[in-house]
Amino acid sequence: MRFAPLGDTAIAVDFGLSQAGVAPGRLQALTRALQQDPPPGAVDVVPAYGTVTVFYDDGEGSDFTTRCAAIESRGVLVVGASDDAEVWVEIPVCYDAELAPDLARVAAQAQCAEAEVAALHAAGEYRVQAVGFSPGFPYLVGLSERMHTPRLATPRMAVPAGSVGIGGAQTGIYPLATPGGWNLIGRTPLQLFDLAANPPARLRVGNRVRFKAITREEFAAWK
Repeated sequence: MRFAPLGDTAIAVDFGLSQAGVAPGRLQALTRALQQDPPPGAVDVVPAYGTVTVFYDDGEGSDFTTRCAAIESRGVLVVGASDDAEVWVEIPVCYDAELAPDLARVAAQAQCAEAEVAALHAAGEYRVQAVGFSPGFPYLVGLSERMHTPRLATPRMAVPAGSVGIGGAQTGIYPLATPGGWNLIGRTPLQLFDLAANPPARLRVGNRVRFKAITREEFAAWK
């Protein structure tokens, strides 16, 4: 672990992973440890790509070294943590052309048929590497390199909720109707963000994800 200050009110703990990397069990375990037993003055713990950032109340007053020691003491217990307890989530997706306006573009990039893009995407195993952009939006790593596709040059003004997209080397799901520039290859009928739920976001950093292909009829009938 490496520590770096983010201004006067936050510390980033870096696990040395690139955006294409997969967060290890240690990162997830440290996040849980910090959330369950926050260091003095900590007000939020935010996991991301290979990092966990701890945000502090300005009035807490501890210096950088003291704060790092408090974080490290919680990390000692998770040095040997693995991914054995990881959570798998299955997401149904309809890859019908009417719900996948960029399927042909991704197929051209991959030099294969549209049906093969859908099959490759559904066959993959992914991990939620970060959540952001819009509430509950999961950035998933694990996409087949063959399907890596640049984002649209001009983002759409409106992307329907549930749209499944590819942006560069990642795939993701739009929980809410928002603007967006990812290549849309399908749509899920699942609601991924609900303010009335606890927690509101269905997916969390560290979750493992599989996609299950469903028909247009199954999509329409989903409750």
